[in-house]
Amino acid sequence: MKQNLHAVTLVVPDYDDAICFYTKTLNFRLLKDIDLGGGKRWVLITPPGSDGSALLLAKAASPEQEIAIGNQTGGRVGFFLQTDDFHRDHAHMLSNGVTFEEAPRFEPYGKVAVWRDPFGNRWDLLQFT
Repeated sequence: MKQNLHAVTLVVPDYDDAICFYTKTLNFRLLKDIDLGGGKRWVLITPPGSDGSALLLAKAASPEQEIAIGNQTGGRVGFFLQTDDFHRDHAHMLSNGVTFEEAPRFEPYGKVAVWRDPFGNRWDLLQFT
């Protein structure tokens, strides 16, 4: 048997704003943007060079979902962007206005810094040793 994690949902306030941030600011690739009718779209994005899982951007469709925007993991870091060049990507993100919560630090597993997307989601930028 072979399985893989295809996508993880990220609830956002607006499809186009989220697509713009991830594709323009972070250089993610837009894999799919399919109109499903009724204001819903199937929007898949993935980091550059990735051949694995994707993020499914889902526009909040209820007050409960709107409350979850930026806090889908209860304030914990919920998303981990692995890089092959921490310094390159950290500098690129800073120059494009990404907000980091801390200076880069070393952990037993590698170099890491916590950042937030414009919707409040906490991410790790990390390079494993």
